[in-house]
Amino acid sequence: MKVKWIILCLLIYGTAFYSSLHVYSRQSVTESAEDAGKLLPVKIKYVRDVHTTKDIQGWIKEARENGETISIAGMQHSQGGHTLYPNGTLLNMTGYSKILKFNPLDKKITVQSGVTWADIQEKINPYGLSVKVMQSQNIFTVGGSLSVNVHGRDIRYGSLIDSVDSFRLLTPDGTIINVSHKENSDLFPYVIGGYGLFGVILDVTLELAEDELYQHRSGEMDYSDYENYFKEKVKQDDSVKMHLARISVAPETFLREMYVTDYVLADQQDKKEKHSELKEEQIIALPKFMLGVSRYSDWGKDLLWETQKEYFLKNNGKYETRNNVMRSDSGFMEYENPNRTEVLQEYFVPVDQFAEYITDIRAILEREDLNLLNITIRYVGHDEDAVLSYATDDMFALVLLINQGRAKQDIEQTERVLQKLIDVTLDHDGSYYLPYYSYPSDKQLKRAYPRIEEFFDKKREFDPEERFKNLFYERYGK
Repeated sequence: MKVKWIILCLLIYGTAFYSSLHVYSRQSVTESAEDAGKLLPVKIKYVRDVHTTKDIQGWIKEARENGETISIAGMQHSQGGHTLYPNGTLLNMTGYSKILKFNPLDKKITVQSGVTWADIQEKINPYGLSVKVMQSQNIFTVGGSLSVNVHGRDIRYGSLIDSVDSFRLLTPDGTIINVSHKENSDLFPYVIGGYGLFGVILDVTLELAEDELYQHRSGEMDYSDYENYFKEKVKQDDSVKMHLARISVAPETFLREMYVTDYVLADQQDKKEKHSELKEEQIIALPKFMLGVSRYSDWGKDLLWETQKEYFLKNNGKYETRNNVMRSDSGFMEYENPNRTEVLQEYFVPVDQFAEYITDIRAILEREDLNLLNITIRYVGHDEDAVLSYATDDMFALVLLINQGRAKQDIEQTERVLQKLIDVTLDHDGSYYLPYYSYPSDKQLKRAYPRIEEFFDKKREFDPEERFKNLFYERYGK
């Protein structure tokens, strides 16, 4: 009898030990993760590679049962922790990438959210169709682009929310709902531009445009002439469909000299067949080298600016399809350094305040230490469909590329300078873009986005257990 009790105790102890070991090992599984900014490395408990809807539903159920959090990632080019949350489950959506339905006659396509814009271009280009709105590069996922409500070079279609027909959302309780302007319409302006805080965007139906042929019209000018040029030569000319500008960050011409490229509708019959093939990746060794030199010297910045300007002006008169304009190569910007990184900031300023704004930010940047590598300028028309709209007027968007250190003192130094720039931007009735590192203060966030509390309240109402979280929400939503 005594032996039986000993055996039973051993069995109970062994079972308990195995269970506790299993739980411990399950809890201690961690993996390092970071976004493209490389300033917010975190330990993630699980990274789940998504392939099916059933996968996601299972992991949401598991997270609910265990009281865990979920964050959602595509290409992770948002740089403010929007795809990360410590000790939670990260859904890697890049494998959830099927094109589900394509109707060329209706000019619509339905895709899973892990599909890239490049995937869509490959599918629709043979049919003479193009995307309406996307970033200047095509490497990003559709779901990620919706989550930040992107805009691009197109000046006629607005931000991405305007070209979304509908989408399916996997909610925090694991159910799937359809969202459109007619169905669950109250969620539409929250989820698009919602930074993954309302659930998982499963698949999206997008409206498409004609893949038109454009001719480049390039020129250079002083910054003080740009506002009138845009109003008279670009905005009022219906034949101009897309637009891009850059302003110099080179010491010799700092924030004074500009060059512009307008994409003007060309003769579709004569030229389109010769240019419709999608361009492949170009040689990037030289621009990559020159950008590298500009990171560490003023003469390198001067050289890069003159070379870039000469290249774009030389392309004056060049023909290019809409799909190829939206196929820019960003490979030359890839940057690996154990002690430094490159971050983006994007500021929006009303068109009629551009010259005064540039004068004011130049006064700050000429006396501050900020390694500014590039400023690209785009246009986005007034569009307040999204709750967190950044285009409360007709705006110029200035995209800043900044090289900085990763150490605490470097982050604090960049924060100090950028908060000054943001104050100037807000004083000019402007705003800033939310997908980047959380340098702005709480006060600046509320000035730029007066509906931010409404946004966070809706998130907590829709997701009361706060199942979906990220570092952006942790920083500002609490």
